[in-house]
Amino acid sequence: MEKEYPDTIREFFRMFPDEESCFNYLVNLRWPTGYICSACNQSATPWYESRNRLACSLCRHQIVVTAGTVFEKTRTPLTTWLEAAWHVTTAKNGMSAKTLERTIGTSYHVAWMMLQRFRVAMVNAERSKLSGIVEVDETFIGGEEHGGKRGRGTNKDLVVIAVEIKEGKGFGRTRMRHIPDASGDSLIPFIQNSISPGTILVTDGWSGYSKVSEHGYTREIKNISASDDFAHVLMPGVHRLASLLKRWILGTHQGSVSDIHLQAYLEEYTFRFNRRNSKSRGLVFKRLIEHSLATKPITQEDIVGGYWSDDDD
Repeated sequence: MEKEYPDTIREFFRMFPDEESCFNYLVNLRWPTGYICSACNQSATPWYESRNRLACSLCRHQIVVTAGTVFEKTRTPLTTWLEAAWHVTTAKNGMSAKTLERTIGTSYHVAWMMLQRFRVAMVNAERSKLSGIVEVDETFIGGEEHGGKRGRGTNKDLVVIAVEIKEGKGFGRTRMRHIPDASGDSLIPFIQNSISPGTILVTDGWSGYSKVSEHGYTREIKNISASDDFAHVLMPGVHRLASLLKRWILGTHQGSVSDIHLQAYLEEYTFRFNRRNSKSRGLVFKRLIEHSLATKPITQEDIVGGYWSDDDD
């Protein structure tokens, strides 16, 4: 294969004109150093069979190239899957299911399911934990307030955000999680799952963070209520991320994100933000396909709740 990924839409259609070219691309990405049979564990040149199957030339064991991946048992052509991945990764702000439906010519249900599967696969790219100096705070996702509660007591959807703070100016990577409340029982597991021990955690004075030192973190408290500075001055990283996240949901998805699917949208935004400085959209496309091949088949529970593994690195 001459190129590992396309750089333009014209190159994309030139590289992937049919099912065979898409099939060969997935084979090369799934076994970059050569095919190894899952049955006999031997390296051998496989036979290419019909219906996206490979057969080991030594033991005759057959495998569907998409088995055990996000694409498992799909009835959607591989050409459609790869085209959807291209549009999702190359569109500056992503795509809603309705826009993807019109772009690739599928039903809304198919476009929605494809997006949800890609969103779950996206989080696999974020396995390494944040480190260094990390700001952590919560924000609320939802419509405008018209009276009623404000702050941590509101009934809006609560999202906790962690972002690396670079020396001088600038932000590093981020992780986000939709949580039921702002208690330590919700915040501490997120921190342990997303941030390396030994990291300096910059938080406000909320009691939900009071036990982070017991888990190997150094806490630096920014007492916002007692300061003359605004919250976005004391903790610029998380407040900037929260603002960008809300703008993205409002602009790309017209603000209509249900709470049961919110985590999947957070995973997509995390994937995009952490690759905001990538010089090649084609490389981002390749990464999404790689992570889709490395991600186990998606269940309905994954789609509803988002990917949340206890085995994070």
